[in-house]
Amino acid sequence: MTSFARAERLALAETLLAAGADAPTLCDGWVTRDLAAHLVLREHRPDAAAGILLKPVAGHTKKVQDRLAAGDYEQLVGKVRRPALWVRPAFAEEAVNITEFLIHHEDVRRAVPGWTPRTLDAAYEQAVAKRLKGAAKLSARRFPAAITVRPADAEPFAVGTGGETLTVQGKPSELLLFFTGRQAHADVTVTGPDATAERLRTARLGL
Repeated sequence: MTSFARAERLALAETLLAAGADAPTLCDGWVTRDLAAHLVLREHRPDAAAGILLKPVAGHTKKVQDRLAAGDYEQLVGKVRRPALWVRPAFAEEAVNITEFLIHHEDVRRAVPGWTPRTLDAAYEQAVAKRLKGAAKLSARRFPAAITVRPADAEPFAVGTGGETLTVQGKPSELLLFFTGRQAHADVTVTGPDATAERLRTARLGL
């Protein structure tokens, strides 16, 4: 089984090392050391990972992440590079990390001027397309418009609560970035009424 997530993990680790410990990211308030710490915590610290989604334990998560971020940066990135035991099987890595690593790799790449979109393997784009529908439906579940999402070389689908009609189209990877709150840095086309389209471009999308 091809593991796009495993290849993306290694590419992300190289980008993190090249950027250095205090480079900007698209994650609000995080530099690269914070992003690397998040990735390590998510896989290697199940006692703290719950706070990523659950506010009552978010304080513990932040303390653990801050401690990780304060350590040696090269060692931290080394932990990003090495998958935890529970995601070492290719099927597990793919299920858990295919979108996580793609999104966060672009969080580093696109936080600096002069970035350009990567050309991903067509099979990789198709694998991302399979995860896109669920992510877009969740992130746009409260947006007051009828949004048709048209991924390149994949079936279109609808999201939003209804109302004025918008269309968002692009490669699956770019649409994934768009619907996880990176609209300003995603290479997509939004068509429809100007005011509603602009509202979608600036909406707080994602979890």
